Amino acid sequence: MTLLKAEDISVRDGGTVILEPLSLQLDPGEPLVILGETGSGKSLMAQALMGTLPPELDAKGRIAIGTQVLNAGAPARFRGLWGREIGVLPQEPWLSLDPLMRARDQVAETHALVRGLPRGKARARAGADLAALGLGGSETRYPHELSGGMAQRVAIAAARAGGARIVIADEPTKGLDAARRDDVAALLLTEMGETGGLLVITHDLALARRLGGRAIVLRAGAVVECGATDQVFAAPKAPYTKEFFAADPERWAPRRHAARGGPAVVSAKGLALSRGGRTLFEDVSLEIFQGGVFGVTGPSGCGKSSLGDALLGLIDPARGTVSRRSGNHPNDFQKLYQDPVAAFPRKRTLGQTIADTARLCGARPGEIETLRDRLGLAPGLLARRPGAVSGGELQRLSLLRVLLRNPSFIFADEPTSRLDPITQARVIALLTETTERDGTALLLVSHDAALIRNTADTVLALAAPRPPCRPDAALARRRVASTLH
Repeated sequence: MTLLKAEDISVRDGGTVILEPLSLQLDPGEPLVILGETGSGKSLMAQALMGTLPPELDAKGRIAIGTQVLNAGAPARFRGLWGREIGVLPQEPWLSLDPLMRARDQVAETHALVRGLPRGKARARAGADLAALGLGGSETRYPHELSGGMAQRVAIAAARAGGARIVIADEPTKGLDAARRDDVAALLLTEMGETGGLLVITHDLALARRLGGRAIVLRAGAVVECGATDQVFAAPKAPYTKEFFAADPERWAPRRHAARGGPAVVSAKGLALSRGGRTLFEDVSLEIFQGGVFGVTGPSGCGKSSLGDALLGLIDPARGTVSRRSGNHPNDFQKLYQDPVAAFPRKRTLGQTIADTARLCGARPGEIETLRDRLGLAPGLLARRPGAVSGGELQRLSLLRVLLRNPSFIFADEPTSRLDPITQARVIALLTETTERDGTALLLVSHDAALIRNTADTVLALAAPRPPCRPDAALARRRVASTLH
């Protein structure tokens, strides 16, 4: 029996159609994958199916979940199904996790309140769920103590804890390395089994191939192609689908390496970092030069983001030294945050925030418009608040704001994790062009080894951290961190 059937679902922002009418069906044991560019309406479609659209947006259409038939324009009726019949893994884990609750408690709460397990059993099940996702040593951490990939896995555990037969996963593997991506895919498929339903929204081509089932490709709020996932990948018919697949970083031509010139903008010697009782890495030395791209890759939780924070002086190293070239402007050193939702005030429009930055930094006339066009951002987005745009659009707006400051050094932390392949290629091209034209030094962090390999002049590959151990044993061990040229 069909688990979910949606007919003529559309979404409007006032008089503007932002998701054209589409229909879909979710059958037991067969994943449905929604592919498409950032801002194409993928997440809006999921919100319409859940009844969780922002209040300024209106939905129309008919949704049948099991024996219940619902009107997409009356979202209040969906609430009774949340967690029990249909669960969602939202795109932004920072918005779905309680900042005042530890990781295990967040998952245990769903087991207790939705599944009705006693407190002790709920905590035991939560611990097992986190261990299955490689988070066995992180049960007592708060969200701010987790890396982006770790927070994403906690959110996955919480979303599936209620036992809902239908799970909607919105970009479930953004910010995760290949091994963790495959673990999440296996977990979602196992949870679905032969009787559950799984709808996955993603721009991760490897994840889509791994899940199989059926696929729908969206562009600008309209369906451009659909069919069995393996057939869509093997023989795409729509020109856009072909372009989408061709933009995979694995197919990029390697960037020409920049020539080193002048003293390093940022350097480190014998750097070691620890977090939560674990040694993330030891004996890391590096130099990042003007006009150069220094790439850092490695598994989730290995210390990639912490390395960038240490180079900026946001956290103190356990050992070693960091040197930064003295600058004449407070904006010389900038961070492009992995989770852009945390970098924008929620109650102001994006245009107000961007205009403030432009005024404070003395931006040139027309610079906002030029960067907006280069990043493929529609002018109307600036009239919205952060919660009313997609994660990929917010990520590009974060980059626009950083570039307005004309910095000497940019720490770009997973700057394309929310972007589809086509938009990702455009953003990386703009970043590397900025380094070459303006002499900016760029620290580029990504879980995507192919992206780093084909973009960076120098690559630092960090290994997974070891669990806490006795001090005498820790002194005898060394993390493997290799620098490739």
